[in-house]
Amino acid sequence: MTATNRNTFILICDDDPVVHESLGLYMNEENFSHISAFDGDQGIKLAHEQKPDLIILDLMMPGKSGMDVCREIRKTSNVPIIMLTAKGEEIDRVLGLELGADDYIVKPFSPREVMARVKAVLRRLNSSSDTPNHQLHLDGLDINLDSYQVTVKGESVPFTPKEVEILYLLASHAGQVMEREQILSQVWGYDYYGDTRTIDTHIKRIRQKIGTDERWSLITVYGVGYRFEVKN
Repeated sequence: MTATNRNTFILICDDDPVVHESLGLYMNEENFSHISAFDGDQGIKLAHEQKPDLIILDLMMPGKSGMDVCREIRKTSNVPIIMLTAKGEEIDRVLGLELGADDYIVKPFSPREVMARVKAVLRRLNSSSDTPNHQLHLDGLDINLDSYQVTVKGESVPFTPKEVEILYLLASHAGQVMEREQILSQVWGYDYYGDTRTIDTHIKRIRQKIGTDERWSLITVYGVGYRFEVKN
């Protein structure tokens, strides 16, 4: 199906035609435009050419896996990615998140659940872009939630949308300890089906990207959560 509404254009990348059919029916009901890819190579090609607003990506596909696709897309794009996995083992979820997936859903799933996740991500992105001045300017660190861009020491650094939202949340509450459950609730914006270790994975990635600095730091409060500290 070709895209007609660029505001809600979704790429479904899965080798199972039933997944495309079931999700496509629900997306049509929501007036979402969507396009299908049935293998990893096609998914990468369409992601680059069509520039969807969100990608639903299967972990296990012939040829290039969902991991390969996610890794390739993240080189040039921070488009939200919801990963589908039939396995359910923690290692698969963690690897997907470390590569830049924003969320995951374990098969078998309800199409309604997938659509709830999709709409939650789009709603948060749209509300952020509609509300001005969601920007933080620290010494050596700029966080722009409107454009989902982060600049570290003058250099633009690629962040996924969830990483930007988590960093913005913590930095905008500098000095305050944020529990993992609080972060899940405020960033994901719905009843999350995973566990709080998802936050730990994202924090690890954020730390790798912002590096170390004597002016600010992202601190672990063991047994509780995290605190962003700005030093005088």
